[in-house]
Amino acid sequence: MSTSRVLKINFPGKLVFGNGVLKQLEEDLIHMQCRGIILMTIAPLMDQLAPFIQALRDHSIQVTVDTSIVQEPTFADFRKIMEQFHSADVDTVVGIGGGSVLDVAKLVAAQLGNTQTLEEIVGNGLLEGRGKRLICIPATSGTGSEVSPNAILVDDEGQKKGIISPFLVPDMVYADPLLTLSLPASITAATGLDALTHCLEAYTNKFSQPFIDMYAFEGMRLIASNLEEAVNNGGNEEARSQVALGSILGGFCLGPVNTAGVHALSYPLGSLFHLPHGLSNALLLPYVMEYNYSASPKKYAEVAIALGCNRGATDEETAHAGIAKIKELIKVCGIPARLRELDIPKDAIPQMAEDAMKITRLLVNNPREIKLSDAISIFNAAY
Repeated sequence: MSTSRVLKINFPGKLVFGNGVLKQLEEDLIHMQCRGIILMTIAPLMDQLAPFIQALRDHSIQVTVDTSIVQEPTFADFRKIMEQFHSADVDTVVGIGGGSVLDVAKLVAAQLGNTQTLEEIVGNGLLEGRGKRLICIPATSGTGSEVSPNAILVDDEGQKKGIISPFLVPDMVYADPLLTLSLPASITAATGLDALTHCLEAYTNKFSQPFIDMYAFEGMRLIASNLEEAVNNGGNEEARSQVALGSILGGFCLGPVNTAGVHALSYPLGSLFHLPHGLSNALLLPYVMEYNYSASPKKYAEVAIALGCNRGATDEETAHAGIAKIKELIKVCGIPARLRELDIPKDAIPQMAEDAMKITRLLVNNPREIKLSDAISIFNAAY
């Protein structure tokens, strides 16, 4: 544990969790007498959201819907959205969807009326404020964006860039596990493993904090014990609920502690080969764990316990059981275990390693230093 950093947490002003809470959001928006709403969502949810949208319009709330985000958002995507909405007469931005949609909704709420350019807010703590009410509703159980201060966009050079600010933490969050029931098994698996990675990387982080460890440990436990059922029986509301709660706990880890080597090395898989973020993390997680555990055997042994493993004779033995458990979970969830299974060319590894070295804001958190040669070795192990 590090005592060199002050623990600072920015929680949403209100968090409502439970099946059917989308109805409560509807009632709350009407009660707040919202004037105009920008609703960022995805086309597959529109039938499910139609009664919600109509109820708002029946109460004279203007609702403008945007479903343009269909993959990891770019600077160009965001600029196009801002051109459309820069003069919109709205007081609230609502994001309902996966991490990409929520990230863009957060940035739209921040940038409406803001004189700062997008380039000026890239980085940590550079955004100076937010003038619109922001409400987020996750439709996947993975990114934790609904409770985090982070938003990720792909820049004009194809590199992922983070905007991190307390102003990106929503005012209100409504987490309705029923919205995840229709998720395909592959997305359920990838986003669930992404959430698990948030918890695991926070727990083993060089700058881990006891207060955040509570969220991280419980998040790992909930996801590890329920993800297989959520993947293979998507209609199981209890499993969906437990994974959704684990995802939120992982999101709480992102601001005060954040992720580390897995996420840093996964970024090039998204930017160069357009792999979904959760899948990229799942591919690399066990191999980064194998690289890291020797730097913090006790913490990795505790990870194994959270994952449901029995304690071995030593921390090292227990940590190995945790790594094996992750590999098993990836297998039973139907996630590819090797880069070659996704036709990633082996000769791309040096470039991926070089690109990963640029993600210093995450690499600095890793419990064991990752140099260029180490990154190449990890990618080769994952190949």
